[in-house]
Amino acid sequence: MRHKVIAGNWKMHKNTQETVAFLNDLVNNMPTGKEVEVMVAPAFTNLMLATQILEDTNITVAAQNMHQAEGGAFTGEISADMLKSVGVETVILGHSERRQYFKETPASLANKVDTALRHKMRIIFCVGEELKDRKSKQFQNVVFYQLKDSLFHLPKEAWENIIIAYEPVWAIGTGETATPEQAQEMHQFIREQIAHHYGSLADNVTILYGGSVKPDNAQTIFSQPDVDGGLIGGAALNTADFTAIINAI
Repeated sequence: MRHKVIAGNWKMHKNTQETVAFLNDLVNNMPTGKEVEVMVAPAFTNLMLATQILEDTNITVAAQNMHQAEGGAFTGEISADMLKSVGVETVILGHSERRQYFKETPASLANKVDTALRHKMRIIFCVGEELKDRKSKQFQNVVFYQLKDSLFHLPKEAWENIIIAYEPVWAIGTGETATPEQAQEMHQFIREQIAHHYGSLADNVTILYGGSVKPDNAQTIFSQPDVDGGLIGGAALNTADFTAIINAI
């Protein structure tokens, strides 16, 4: 069901002590009266701790990645069952850093999606173009094939558990941000492609924007009709910034 979401992707930040301090501070300073789902995605080592701290709150704990296999000789990897066993039922898949640094492919991501859904997990699936794609006017083609190759094999009912995060790669951690108009253009394009393939269910898909969202630009971005919230990186590591972004939606 389409709804407002603010998700904080911590990436490789915050040890155990820092995680405890941040989450306690977040709980004590959470904005009230907001119809928005708030998520945090700590490192694997702190997922169980996070679920315990946030057990009696409305804050969702998500994982940053998972392996497509059920188990086996995959040194350093984490399975869906392992995530579920510590209370994590939401996972980020396809983040641009995973695609760039760990060579994740559309085929491997499709397998991860299938595995997550088989375990009744919810997915935040990331798509987005690089700067060269935008300059060459190929950005819509790039995003279309990311959707097609990893998600468009799914049956309609699977989309109840899919959230899309559009992240222009050129705006991640660079200080650059897509204009509100650019964000809306791509979010509308994504919704139209889902509608073309699946029909009216596209109106119920939550689509987040990710790419240097900060307290001073969040409200303008979130005001766009097809932007349902944000996948937040750097600003999610500071409680004051993160709560300000929550307040902006």
